[in-house]
Amino acid sequence: MDRVPMTIAGAEALRAELEQLKTVDRPRVIDDIAEAREHGDLKENAEYHAAREEQGFIEGRIQEIEGKIAAAEIIDISKMPNNGKVIFGTTVVIEDLDSGDEQVWTIVGDDESDLEQRKISYNSPIARGLIGRSEGDEVTITTPGGDSDYEIVEVRYGA
Repeated sequence: MDRVPMTIAGAEALRAELEQLKTVDRPRVIDDIAEAREHGDLKENAEYHAAREEQGFIEGRIQEIEGKIAAAEIIDISKMPNNGKVIFGTTVVIEDLDSGDEQVWTIVGDDESDLEQRKISYNSPIARGLIGRSEGDEVTITTPGGDSDYEIVEVRYGA
């Protein structure tokens, strides 16, 4: 099985979701199914079918999360020496050399990426263009919108 990089925060979020599914959602849907069964004819019982469908979703999600956690290689960026190099888990401040605009991105695993929180997958074009480079480097990043030139202003290790 290939190991998939994940930050500590990403692993904690998956574990919290798994705990919610196992201790809250799963028991609730089991109760819903039992209650719906008491209403009689299951063929005509919409509540029963909805609860069974939700149960299938919950069980599938539990299996998916357990698989992701099992395959995860959890990387604690705060324990690595900050040598100014962009690696998985770092937060990078870049400046667009054309506009002067600054952007801040944190490089995370695929399941953790969230553009609204400025978290990008290590597989994204921006992250691939930054990883392995250092503070002060100028990079050209090719995105679907075209090429853009940036300077790496700062690389932060840890929160």
